[in-house]
Amino acid sequence: MSRNKQRTAAATDATAATTAPATPAAPATLSYVTPTEFVELPSRGKFYPPDHPLHNKEVIEMRFMTAKDEDILTSPALLRNGLAIDRLIENLIVETSVNVNDLLLGDKNAVILAARISGYGEQYNVNVTCPNCEASIEHQFDLSEIPHQNGTIPEDDNENVYLTPEGTFVAKLPKSQFSVEFKLLTGQDEEYLEKVALKTKKLNLPEASATNLLKRLVVSVNDVNVTSEINNFIDNMPAQDARFLRACVQVVTPNVDMTQEVNCSSCGTTSEMAVPFTSEFFWPN
Repeated sequence: MSRNKQRTAAATDATAATTAPATPAAPATLSYVTPTEFVELPSRGKFYPPDHPLHNKEVIEMRFMTAKDEDILTSPALLRNGLAIDRLIENLIVETSVNVNDLLLGDKNAVILAARISGYGEQYNVNVTCPNCEASIEHQFDLSEIPHQNGTIPEDDNENVYLTPEGTFVAKLPKSQFSVEFKLLTGQDEEYLEKVALKTKKLNLPEASATNLLKRLVVSVNDVNVTSEINNFIDNMPAQDARFLRACVQVVTPNVDMTQEVNCSSCGTTSEMAVPFTSEFFWPN
């Protein structure tokens, strides 16, 4: 091969090397970590036993709701069995050792509220009925304005009601002078009471919601913790004692205050109404 041909071949190879298409770069990896938030517990962890993961913890860490979490709310099987919201909350709570059913009812309500706000925002549009004129009106509730009621912890020197190290309370009844130990309502207790109420209604039995609640909450009476004896005492306790005990439960129970002012566009009155827990709460239009 002549030198001119060699030079021409070398130039052609160099040009080909220069104009060869570059290998495409690998696509960037989408890395997204779901943010979390710390939700204040109305109980401040004060009423859980020492072995509970939330004992003395004022907050609980939760993930923000994602598109995958939203699938839980549309699962026919979970909806049919009434498990959708509990399963959603279970997924959102970061601490895996926390059992949703063991959450105090007020704490569970606070967690549900936080989940709804993270998923669909603070504004909740729903139709309500005016208690004054019974007109149906659309109202926008602001879920960010719902305060916590932390419950009243009795003073250490209170002889009538006091808090135990196990997170239960002991109340001395005014009429019988019996000492009754009671716990606070959990999500599991609420579910049980709802099933009992439905069964009572289905069988057309007398209403017993007040005594059923106490039977679920009372742990012991004068240190006797036999269920049959406790239930018998509650059925036959003086009405004055029953009213006192229910008042004690109400005062010490932490919760979220779901009442807000609603202005009726029909009659112009302003009423205190509880935020309704309808299907639109987690399934907004």
